[in-house]
Order: sequence, then structure tokens, then C-alpha cells
Amino acid sequence: MAHDDRLFLKAIRQHCERNGIAVELLAEGWLVMMRQGRQQHLAFGYDLGINSAVAHRIANDKSATAEMLALAGVPAIPHRLFLNPKSKEHVPSPESWDTMLRLLDQNPAGLVVKPNEGTAGRSVFRVLSRPQLEAAVAEISSLGMAIAIAPYVEIEEEVRVILLDDAPLVVYAKRRPSVVGDGKHSLLELATAAVPEQRSALLAGSFEDLDRTEFDAIVPAGEQRLLNWRHNLDAGARPVLLDHGETREICVRTAVDAARAINIHFASIDLVRTGGDWKVLEINSGVMMEELGKLYPDVVCAAYGAALDRIFNTELPR
Repeated sequence: MAHDDRLFLKAIRQHCERNGIAVELLAEGWLVMMRQGRQQHLAFGYDLGINSAVAHRIANDKSATAEMLALAGVPAIPHRLFLNPKSKEHVPSPESWDTMLRLLDQNPAGLVVKPNEGTAGRSVFRVLSRPQLEAAVAEISSLGMAIAIAPYVEIEEEVRVILLDDAPLVVYAKRRPSVVGDGKHSLLELATAAVPEQRSALLAGSFEDLDRTEFDAIVPAGEQRLLNWRHNLDAGARPVLLDHGETREICVRTAVDAARAINIHFASIDLVRTGGDWKVLEINSGVMMEELGKLYPDVVCAAYGAALDRIFNTELPR
């Protein structure tokens, strides 16, 4: 997808055209300049520029977000920061490695190792052994990134809340791709015969924590098997809008508490239910809704429109 084909930009153009706001695209569509009268406003990437620089930086830092939420008493998945092992002037690598190994020993279900900054589930690994940990750390370090390590937890549900000044603009669940057994075919056969988005999830490494015997085992008739432990939409998960209900209410309340804890005004907040309890997984200052927009373009455009109304009708936080 070309940068200027993004629904994000289409929503901006649509809103600005209706409201007499001039729009100019710079940096191949990643930088947007908007002007109305004497007011000028910039957006970059998927960041509309509503949040303060500090709130943006905290949200973009998984370990800092987790620490802030813990301090505020907001339930969240803990993330431990490890600076890039190549940065020896900042942190002794042997000590960091020993700490990582202790975390692995303390979490028999495994760890999730990811870049401390970043989105969309890129370079995110579930590790169950020392060799897997070494490989994950090496790959993330090769990108020049700091590392965040969280305990792996079984996620029963995941919900994303798009907030603007404590008001939920969009709330949706992420349903992971799955297959249902027929008592005749193996998990691998069912997965490779699945619909395209499920096949792509398989090819993306969905079964990296399974061994060959689990691939080849016949799935009993009527038994559901998930194809991916991740809930990312670009890894095959399907968005389902939540318009009402207890789950929506709990997630919105928790998301508002999380946003207030880091003083962020416009954000997408991911929450997971694990062990029956809802916890914040992460906060994103850049609100990207491209995959959601493939099914609900009007909902996405309305959400960006509400944020743009806030920009041009009220004073921005300083």
C-alpha cells in the first residue's frame, strides 16, 4: 500500500475538505500540514499531534508505560527494560543476560521478548528455552533497539479502545484465526486449507512454539484450535466492534484510567483478559486503524474526524 493510499490520509482529506481546511502532504505522505486561517497543525505518521511530547514518549516505551501504570494502580502486564547489549557503556551485558535467564526460570510458561518501542507485533517472540531467548535477543539487538521482556500469559480475550479525552471513539475485540477439527485431518492440514487470512497467519510463524507432533496430530471433531498466539490484526486476527456490554464497560474504564496515568489525550489502548482479569497490555500514541478500516471505513473516518474537530476547535495541550 502506497503511503498516500492510507485510510488515515483519506480520512484527513475528507474531513478537511468538508471544513475548509487546507491540506499539504510532505515526506511522501508521512508528514501532513493542515491550515485553517492563521492556525497551522502538523501530523506525522499516524500521530495527529494531540498529545504532549512526554505522553507520546511514555506511550511509545513499553517498560515506561508499565511502570507508570503500576505506580497509578492500573492493572497491566509488566514489561522489564533491557538496553541493547551492544551498548556496553550503558549496561554490562553479562549482568543483563543473567537477569534474563532468571526471568526465564521464574516463568515456566515462557516469556514474550519484543522491542521496547514499536507496534504491529513486529519482532515479537514467545520464548520457552535459552536458545530461543538468545535468538530473540540477537534479532532485536541487531535492529539497534532496546528490549522489553514480559511474562507470557494465556490471553482469553483482547480488546482495543480508541480514546479521545476519556471518550471511547471505537471499541473492538480482536478474534484470533482458528480452525475446527473434523476428526480426519491434522492441525497443519486444517490450517493450510483455511481461508487466506488464516493461511497467512500460519506462514507468519503462528506455530513457532509447537513441535512437529502437534502439527501432525488429528484434531478431534468439533474441537477448536487457535492458529496464532498473537492478536495482531495483520497476523490474521479479525476485529469485532463492541457497541455495548460488560466487557466494553470494563475495558473503557480501565483504558481511561491508563490514559490518565500517563496524561495522554488521543490513543489506542490494548487490554487483555488473563486469568479472568482485564489488564493493560500497551498504549499507542499513534492511532493506526488501517486493518479495522477495511471492514468499517465509516467508523474509522468518524474517529479521526472527531480528533480533527478537537484540534481545530479547541486549544491543544502544551
